[in-house]
Amino acid sequence: MQGDPEVIEFLNEQLTAELTAINQYFLHAKMQENNGWTKLAKYTRAESFDEMKHAEVLTDRILFLEGLPNYQRLFHVRVGQTVTEMFQADREVEVEAIDRLRRGIEVMRNKGDITSANIFESILADEEHHIDYLDTQLELVQKLGESLYLATLVEQPES
Repeated sequence: MQGDPEVIEFLNEQLTAELTAINQYFLHAKMQENNGWTKLAKYTRAESFDEMKHAEVLTDRILFLEGLPNYQRLFHVRVGQTVTEMFQADREVEVEAIDRLRRGIEVMRNKGDITSANIFESILADEEHHIDYLDTQLELVQKLGESLYLATLVEQPES
């Protein structure tokens, strides 16, 4: 089925964002794991995998619309050095995604591509959940301080 070029471009732009987020979140998860913040690393790794699922759905839709998924471009990967910087960097990714998804939904609905709009709405719900999580974590860091916050995220390895 031949898709609208503007819709395909929105899908590809979001695909680029998802591929970027996969890398950023996965790197943050590995850094968190290396720092001993194992509980946080598990959550961040799962977020990376969620973004991979989004990328898969977007790829399938672009191919269905006879477009070519662009796996060659990435946006800038923002790497935090502290837990606060990681949360802030990940939050920036989510804020940008939410804006893009909302704009895309409007364009897709106006062009009559309800299926693509529904895909974007599903991804939007996930991104809103993630930004809520990040906001909560940033509030906790602010209230507790980074050291005390991180103390809650350490697990002793099994012997």
